Amino acid sequence: MTSATAIVTGAGQGFGLALTASLAARGTTVIACARDADRLHAATAALPGVVPLAGDVTDPAFREELVAAAGRLDLLVHNAGELGPSPLPTLERYPLDALRGVLETTVLAPLALTQLALPLLRASATGTIVTLSSDAAVDAYAGWGGYGAAKAALDHLAAVLAVEEPDLRVYAFDPGDMRTAMHQRAFPGEDISDRPEPGTVVPSLLHLLDERLPSGRYRGADLVAGSRR
Repeated sequence: MTSATAIVTGAGQGFGLALTASLAARGTTVIACARDADRLHAATAALPGVVPLAGDVTDPAFREELVAAAGRLDLLVHNAGELGPSPLPTLERYPLDALRGVLETTVLAPLALTQLALPLLRASATGTIVTLSSDAAVDAYAGWGGYGAAKAALDHLAAVLAVEEPDLRVYAFDPGDMRTAMHQRAFPGEDISDRPEPGTVVPSLLHLLDERLPSGRYRGADLVAGSRR
């Protein structure tokens, strides 16, 4: 993605930050967004070609600001998401207001941002959209009903968008478990040090982008640099 422009949401930490750093190292101009302004600016201060924009992707005005800041756009990565309550509640006890928040951040905001960005992506020779998925979107885990339902909906949006926009690449990318703040919130008090660092998963996504594999859902565990298992 050399000389490209990308928007990465949820770029202040975790996988979003690791991806932003890798794209910047390749010469990509990255519009990096996150809700925590101080953390975002501190995390990206030393990264060349990164434009940090603090805001909430559920805010329509901020979404317009993101697209306007890009000017042109080759890659849109929907990394921002919402876990929901911690500890994770069963569906019997799931607060509906909390579920609305999960769906707003994880499903509605990515769709709204995509709608704004589509004209720019269509104008790019390599227009690509990536939505971050999860195994909770396809497998049933107790406590993961809210988050999993949101990710399943996002997966389906990506699949339909790929049919509707055949000239674009649209990927739902499942990075697998990672050592992130969100994952720690899902397992409060547990040791998650056995999970891989986000930076170790980024090469799988970069391979997907470089090879421009057909639109679809991909697992990071099934992709390695230079080949697909």
